[in-house]
Amino acid sequence: MVDTAPPELRSEMAEARICLNTIAIRDFRNLERVDLQLPPDGAVIVGDNGHGKTNLLEAIYYLQIMRSIRDARDQDLTRFDAPGFHIAAHAYTPKAREISVGFDRGVKRKKVSIDGTEVRRLSDALGALPSVMFSPSNLELVTGPPSERRRYLDLVLALTDKKYLHALQNYRANLARRNAALRNATRRGSTANEQQVAVWEPALAQHGSVLIESRAKWLSDSAAEFADLSERIGEKGRAQIRYVSPFAESEARYDVLLAAFEEKRPLDLRRGITHVGPHRDDLELTLDSRDLRLFGSAGEQRSAAIALKLLEAATLRDHAGAEPLLLLDDPFAELDIHRAGRILMVLEERGLGQTILVVPREAEIPPGLMRLDRLEIRGGVVTPWLPKGMAKSVSPDRHPQN
Repeated sequence: MVDTAPPELRSEMAEARICLNTIAIRDFRNLERVDLQLPPDGAVIVGDNGHGKTNLLEAIYYLQIMRSIRDARDQDLTRFDAPGFHIAAHAYTPKAREISVGFDRGVKRKKVSIDGTEVRRLSDALGALPSVMFSPSNLELVTGPPSERRRYLDLVLALTDKKYLHALQNYRANLARRNAALRNATRRGSTANEQQVAVWEPALAQHGSVLIESRAKWLSDSAAEFADLSERIGEKGRAQIRYVSPFAESEARYDVLLAAFEEKRPLDLRRGITHVGPHRDDLELTLDSRDLRLFGSAGEQRSAAIALKLLEAATLRDHAGAEPLLLLDDPFAELDIHRAGRILMVLEERGLGQTILVVPREAEIPPGLMRLDRLEIRGGVVTPWLPKGMAKSVSPDRHPQN
């Protein structure tokens, strides 16, 4: 692979931040053909709702988690009547890297390649393009059900800890098998089938104890930074973050978990589902000891959600050794101007990563990001941004047109 970036640019990006140099998107949602070459600082994409702004960010973020951030199936990501989709990028992560993912709707097969070599397991490609996505929907991290916060924990830790990823995959697989055995035993009503349930419990205890230990440690290590971020965003109260699990303080987690599975087995057999384990835990967010989910104002809840995303960015930065790519899906739309300004200040103080911001109108670009180059998206087609009345004089080499 030939690295064409100037030496000084390679040095800057290798030491400071992840940089998406080029991306080619084919038949992803409404994006039939998009080819972009992005400046090191990033760009702003302006376009009305429904024209593909979020789809563009979703395609970029796909290269981080190898699936839809909106939980859509791959076949539903494929543009109508297209045989599949393809996304390819050249990036600095912080070394030069080529990332490619393609999905064939006919055979429902996905192929991922890193630097020209197909990966054997999708998990090997997780985190290929370190990036964090901010959007108004992040509020669900605070106001939504516990599953939203568990998903957040699982994503942050799986992207930065291979041991956690391995444990998570195995825990989920064994949980599915135990639940299937529970449903089978419930239907048959035979005590002999109880052993078919119990057989999965040692593996659940083994892998579950790894999840609990890693979550508890990360949250303990992050508590002070979460409080500091909340204060810098503008919250005057004492913000706290805490892992809520009956096993968080246990030293012999494997033994305690195994005993808990056995104790709850009669209930599980009646209900056909596993009632205990890290898949039932939660993340508690408080401000001056008030549960933000129940008693926080809209502004306080949004601040907490942004602080969580900033923690995610910090964790990815520490793991990658560079600032992750920032994907901003109109994240300031529902924030007051003071909070938005402070959040941008926090981002800039620690070194703003390459930023891709999408907004519906030029007037909604925050002052701190006005310097970024601008593009326009209309009907899934991305073109250089030009104020009305100006002739097109932007070089296609800088921003290739569709």
